[in-house]
Amino acid sequence: MQGFIRLFGASLLPFLLALQSAAQTFPDALAQAFPSRPVRMIVPFPPGGPTDLMARVFGQKLSEEWGQPVVIENRAGGNSAIGAQQTAKAAPDGYTLLVAMDTTLVMNPITTTDLPYNALKDFAPISLTAQNTSLLIVRAADGPTTAQELIARAKANPGKLNYGAGTITTRLAGYLFSKMAGIDTFFIPYKGSAEVVQGLLTGSIDFSIDGVAASLALIQDGKLRALAKLNNRPLSVLPDLQPLSIAANLPGLGEISTWAGLVAPAGTPPAIVDKIQRAVAKVAADSEVTSKLSNFGISAVSTTPAEFDRYFRSELDRWSKVFNESGIKLD
Repeated sequence: MQGFIRLFGASLLPFLLALQSAAQTFPDALAQAFPSRPVRMIVPFPPGGPTDLMARVFGQKLSEEWGQPVVIENRAGGNSAIGAQQTAKAAPDGYTLLVAMDTTLVMNPITTTDLPYNALKDFAPISLTAQNTSLLIVRAADGPTTAQELIARAKANPGKLNYGAGTITTRLAGYLFSKMAGIDTFFIPYKGSAEVVQGLLTGSIDFSIDGVAASLALIQDGKLRALAKLNNRPLSVLPDLQPLSIAANLPGLGEISTWAGLVAPAGTPPAIVDKIQRAVAKVAADSEVTSKLSNFGISAVSTTPAEFDRYFRSELDRWSKVFNESGIKLD
């Protein structure tokens, strides 16, 4: 009997080894074939904002790289939670990707207790794709001409000036600006940059903190006025614009940047994640892409999945401390 078992086991050994080898090569075969059909890229904000613009530029280039359509789907709502939840529940095969912002991976987990997704568990990081410059903006017709004039106007009219923003990061930036400047302002929420710009143009808000993309043409046409940028990075389209910490004489304000990156549903095979990352890195280095995005204050970047994972976790730690220390209540 023992001899039979030894003989039977020995006869199975080649089969088991072959099975193991096939299991190891299967993910690689999937990655080589990827993508064999359209890829869906979910943008959790309305069309027209910097995240949507970046996604469409990247999506077009990825489509050319892969020879398959990259379909942009705008799923706005819940401060990006609706699009994030949809992605988290999608099949982990690389065919559904999320353009995850700082709002999605950092601010929502800090400020919301009943999120329909887990930022640390539900996604496979692929690459950081963009770092955006946000602006402090007013109407050109009746708005102040400097950041310090805006502060003076707000101090002369406590509780009467209001501002708008479309993400938690820019909303928090507005709170921090008001707090450090010692002004009493009222916040009006919007779902995205297009609505923020419209609110500013119609007089629903007195100032906004928002990305460059949706407002640049109106700034250049003289309908809106940028008073400052919220970081120290060069901005070629508005080269003379000062950082807010300098323009408002608030050195303790520091830098506030928004960013975006690509993630896939958790469980997506590493070989597919790596293939997408390599394509993203190629797109981010394309001179046409960098030139087009830089005109809207967007810096195209790329990272490895591990680097992106470390980056957003460090941002989560940094902003958790800022939010807790500020005492700001967003609800």
